[in-house]
Amino acid sequence: MSERKVPTGRYLVTGGAGFIGSHLCEKLLQSGSQVVAVDNLITGNLRNLKNFENNPKFELIRQDITGRLEILGNFDGIFHLASPASPVDYAEFPIETLRVGSYGSEHVLEMAKKSKCRVLVASTSEIYGDPQQHPQKESYWGNVNSIGPRSCYDESKRFLEALTMAYHRVFGLQTRIIRIFNTYGPRMRENDGRVVPNFCMQALRGESITIYGEGKQTRSFCYVSDLVEGILATFLGDSHLPINLGNPTEFTIADFAKKIIALTGSRSELVHKPLPEDDPQLRCPDITKARTELNWEPKVPIDEGLAKTIEYFRQLV
Repeated sequence: MSERKVPTGRYLVTGGAGFIGSHLCEKLLQSGSQVVAVDNLITGNLRNLKNFENNPKFELIRQDITGRLEILGNFDGIFHLASPASPVDYAEFPIETLRVGSYGSEHVLEMAKKSKCRVLVASTSEIYGDPQQHPQKESYWGNVNSIGPRSCYDESKRFLEALTMAYHRVFGLQTRIIRIFNTYGPRMRENDGRVVPNFCMQALRGESITIYGEGKQTRSFCYVSDLVEGILATFLGDSHLPINLGNPTEFTIADFAKKIIALTGSRSELVHKPLPEDDPQLRCPDITKARTELNWEPKVPIDEGLAKTIEYFRQLV
């Protein structure tokens, strides 16, 4: 699997100051392209842009995309990643999450239509809900609670997919849809509530590591550089239908916590708390489609990726 390089051009990245968005911006800049990032910094962080904020080909527009987009000029491609993406974030910003998935996505699709360019939208494994199929294939319709505490995120992404397909069918827009599974790496927010930052920060501080339920629920973890390669592969590919991007290697949460303890050299112990409502028991992607259609699969070993991630968090302790 060789590294993907998109044609040099002018690209828009919504959520460009976020964890994944900033890594994508950096990759596009390395290819010689111009990059316009738009972010209202509700969950993004200017710290994520330090590596390239002075690059003359990079521009950050601080704007909420749920309002009218005021960005001049056309684009050669658009990557729509804007949204709160962790349970902590969308519990705090449920209305904003629904609005960015609906109004924000429509504004982005309209901009792609105006520019006559290809647009990739980021959906999520959360659209599968608490799945009754394992691992999850793109053909699975999911098991989602439409009124539960996570529904603001689940349903905003399901609407995003439906709206994107409508623009593809009605206007012939070149659209790409990715469903992102758990991704980790440097630039994650230390307090975003997800498994990797939670466990890393607790271990590095010598605190007890919080396990919800018995810790038998499973997750899989894809390193961010692998995900970015998958994003570019999907963007350059031919399929307008959703594609899973993630790592199919599965861990129980308890075993993953023990791995973090070992890699950090921490003496932390595990403590158990009640399982949150609608927390999925199983989460693992079937990436057959990505392998066969895109020649993509993760290549960074978990211990290597975690070592880089732990070093990043060590600087924040």
